[in-house]
This record gives sequence, structure tokens and C-alpha cells, in this order.
Amino acid sequence: MRIRTSNGAALSVVVVLASASVICAEEAPDRSAFFGDIHIHTMYSHDAFMGNVRTTPDDAYRFAKGEAIPHPAGKMVRLSGSPLDFLMVSDHAAYLGVFAGFSDPRSPNYNHPAKSQPPPEVQALVRQGSELGGEAVIGDAWQREIEAAERHNDPGKFTAFIGYEYTPSRGSRHMHRNVVFRSNNVPDLPFSSRDSGDPEDLWTWLDQLRADGIEALAVPHNMNQSDGLAFPDTTWKGEPITRAFAEKRMRNEPIAEISQKKGTSEVHPSLSPNDEWADFQIVRYYLDRANNKDPISIFKGGYWRDALKTGLEMEAKRGFNPYQQGAIGSSDAHVSAGSYEEDNLFGNRADTPQSRSTAYTPEQGGWEGFYTSRVATHGTGGLAGVWADENTRASLYDAMRRRETFATSGPRIRVRLFGGFDLSDRLVGSSGAASEAYAHGVPMGGVLSDGFKGAPSFLVWALRDPDAGWLQRAQIVKGWVENGKAQEEIYDVACSDGLEPDPETHRCPDNGARVNLADCSVSRDKGAVELETVWTDPSFDPDQLAFYYTRVLENPTCRFSTWDAVRLGIEPNPDLAKTVQERAWSSPIWYKPGD
Repeated sequence: MRIRTSNGAALSVVVVLASASVICAEEAPDRSAFFGDIHIHTMYSHDAFMGNVRTTPDDAYRFAKGEAIPHPAGKMVRLSGSPLDFLMVSDHAAYLGVFAGFSDPRSPNYNHPAKSQPPPEVQALVRQGSELGGEAVIGDAWQREIEAAERHNDPGKFTAFIGYEYTPSRGSRHMHRNVVFRSNNVPDLPFSSRDSGDPEDLWTWLDQLRADGIEALAVPHNMNQSDGLAFPDTTWKGEPITRAFAEKRMRNEPIAEISQKKGTSEVHPSLSPNDEWADFQIVRYYLDRANNKDPISIFKGGYWRDALKTGLEMEAKRGFNPYQQGAIGSSDAHVSAGSYEEDNLFGNRADTPQSRSTAYTPEQGGWEGFYTSRVATHGTGGLAGVWADENTRASLYDAMRRRETFATSGPRIRVRLFGGFDLSDRLVGSSGAASEAYAHGVPMGGVLSDGFKGAPSFLVWALRDPDAGWLQRAQIVKGWVENGKAQEEIYDVACSDGLEPDPETHRCPDNGARVNLADCSVSRDKGAVELETVWTDPSFDPDQLAFYYTRVLENPTCRFSTWDAVRLGIEPNPDLAKTVQERAWSSPIWYKPGD
């Protein structure tokens, strides 16, 4: 079977998927791609409630299923595309339901005298041990979260995960994690940053749950705002990382959220200066800092690719890797609804172009001397992609556990990556390519360990979101250890429009796709519907530890800030990028030299 690119050129298809949510396991024995979000906040999160959010977990699930729900700015919001396949409400555990309970007759906090006090004073009372944040209040809100997920979970059609967010922040440096439960077998209370601000204590708690028959994992996020605390070279107690620590982390944190509303955490230009696409949705200032006077100064330890390389160095020197993590995306939206589309952006709280620094006020009269707030550097929010046997809690969770996951910056780009020593070019265009790749290789998230058959080959496949841009290129990002030091190289492996990567630069030529900034129209004769290739590592050394992951880029399209300007008839904010290249990232495949 064949699909045609936008310019009419024929391309072979490995797998063609329609709406993932309607494909059953029997129809797709080689697994299907499901899209969702495991990072949504509702009125039960203290910061969302203080932002005038009054929508509930039920509203969040309704939105994910395609319904319209209220936004705190007084409008209704709704997905433009098809419904999501799964969702997890991840309200903050530390003050879960404390503020929402003041107006909820079912909560122990209902009409509490403290409701008239300023939020910081209420939070101080909770930290001091007040009944405002006691087990009765937190437990009541947690039960309501569970009940909402149970109401909306519909195995085979829509998955509602039970979970929450664990939020330790040392001086506003984020060490946050989302906790995902495999089933409705969950503890009576969540473990929060009020219990401990050390993520290792969260892992200890998760290990104990597992021993008691409760399966869960944690997903770190906002690593870009951790100031190096996301992937440190010591424990958070300042002690050397040991094998036991590394194994404990990988047992409890197999994946990391690398794309979300508050920027991407894949890579930073200062860490990868030879990556032309590293400067994508980079947030330059910490959360809750006024006037952008507190820039993020330490990039080492705050980005995923760098952590993958650090993990290889540790394995080469010490024999263990604490950072063998797959990739996933989500939104981190605080209005019960994720905003995934550049031309359909809605933010938190006051939702106007002026509030997000994409337009000036009449009093300002223009861009000269305009102050651009940090929120303007935010993205629209990412999506989680999962290759699973069926749309159920257990199947999706198991895919996260084995790292067969991918992330997108918002579009529903489907991406697959397989690696092996017996994958050949004949897989391209084969209807049984996925089956053969599973049989003779490993999917994303897997480990290759036999280097005696020559260099490994990788089956790369990507299919565009029919409601988004056309695909421009597919890349392999390789990291390896040479003489004890991690290195990286980026290879364009599949180009749109019949183009081929340059053998010297490993880059696709410019495909000529352009954006008209006057109306945000794009070239409709450039780009691919689908990209597919089998690529063999030309610089493979069987004695070197390595990882490989796929990054797929769309043609350029208008950024949300440019969409705002076009609709208002003004010039876009000159401090901001005018276009973006939306993208998707696979989890890596690791190579470990055989004995």
C-alpha cells in the first residue's frame, strides 16, 4: 500500500493507522499508537484554584473526550481535532483540595474560617500542621479524583489513569514528578512534597507499594527549570551515586516528560551547539520570578539528551546507568484542558494576547520598549504517545514501563523506531515490517547487546498528523562514549520531497517550504505525509556504549504569538520566534557491547 506526499511523490508505508482509539488489539497485533496527556491540573490544585479555575476532574475527562468546558477567562474551550485516547488528572498532592474545599459542601474544609485569609497564609497554616491540610481533607479530595477516573475509564475506548503530581521545589528549582498508577488499586493517600522533598524517598514509597501489590511509576518533568537538580551527578543528599541508587531510579522512573507547556527539556543550545534545532521552546527564566530577573544559569543536569550522555559516561566508568529513560510529552495545563494547537492556544487565567505578551496595549502603542514576559516563551504543550496492544490502563502503563513511548510538541505525529542487526532495506514498504522488526530487533526503549554481526540498523517511520503540518525530515540522534567522554552526532536519515541527506554534512537540503507571515498560510506542495527508511550507523564501534533516538520535524508553521499578531493586524513581537517546527521524539534504543 502507498501514500502520496503533498507534492504527489509516492512513498511506501510500513503501517497506516486511522484514529488510534478505534483500533482493537486484534486488528493491530503489532501494537497501535495512542495519544494522551498525563499532566492536567484542575480546581483541586492550589495554584489552579488561585487562578480562578473552577472546573473539576470530571470536566478534564470530558474535555479529553472532545466536549467543550468552561475556561476561567469566561469562554468555552474545546479540542479542534479528535478526542484523546487517554488522560490522567495530576493535581498537586501537597495542598490537594485544600482551597477547593472551602466552597465544596462535601469537604471537611467547607466554610472554614480560614477561607477569608490570603492564600499564602492558608499555605503557611497547612505547613504548620493545621487540619486545613490534614488527612481528612487530602483523603477526601484524593477519593474524588479516584471516583472521577473510575467514572470515565472505558477500557478499549478511553483510559482514565489515576495519579497525581509530587512537587518538591528547592528555591523554585523544580524536582517535580507525576505518579501514574497501573490500576484502581491505589493507596489511601498520595505521597507529597510535604512528606519529603527528596525524590529518593518517593521511590522508597513506590517500592513499598509495589511490595504490597500496588504498581506505580514516576515521571520527572520541567527538568529545564531544575537548575541541574533533575539529573545531578550525586544524590540529592550530596552523596555519590551508587549502583543501588541507579537501579532504584530506573525501577521507578523509566520515562521522562521532555515536552510540555513550560518549554521542552530535550536539549539546550549551550549543551549541543552543533544542533541547529536545539533552540526550540527554550524557557529562559524560572517560574514565579517577576520581571525575568532570575535567569536559568545552569543547563548541565537539566536536559534529557545531556542526561542520556551522562548516563553512558557513568556506565562506562562505574558499570551502571541512572539515566536510561524513555521520552514522553504532556501539557501541564492548569485549566482542566490541554492547549496543543498553535492556532488554537488558550492559556491559564487571563487569556488574552496582551496577557501572554504577544500584543501591546493601546497605551503602549507599539513594540518599542515593550516588556516581554517569560510566559511568552512557553509552548502550546506536548502530547504523550504510547505504542500499546490496546487502550487500557494496564496495556498503556506496561508500554510506559518498557519505554515504548514517544513525545510530541502538540501534533499527533506517529513515530516508530526499531533497532537490530538483522533489519534490512527490504522492510521499507513491507506490510509486515513491524512484525519482522519486533521479531528480529527491539523497539524504542529497548537495549541491543550483540555487536558481533556488524553495525546495527534502525527502522525509522513517521506519519504526519492530518490536522497539522507536513513532515520535513526524520533524524537519528546518536550519543556514544569515546575515551571516557560522551559524544553526539545528528544524522538526517529521511528527507521529504525526494531529497537525500548530504553524505558529508548528514543534512537534508532545504525543501523550500515557506510560511507567509501576513496570514500564516504555508506551502502546500512541500513536505511528506510519511517518512520511512532503514538506516545503518556508519561510525559504529562495537566496543562503545551508545544510544539512538529519532526526532521528526514538520515544515515551519506560524507560532502562536504570530497567530495572535495576524488576527490583531499588528507586527509579531520581535523578541519571539515567528515560526516553529513542531516535532516528535522517540524513546532511545541503547547499545551495550556484548561479552
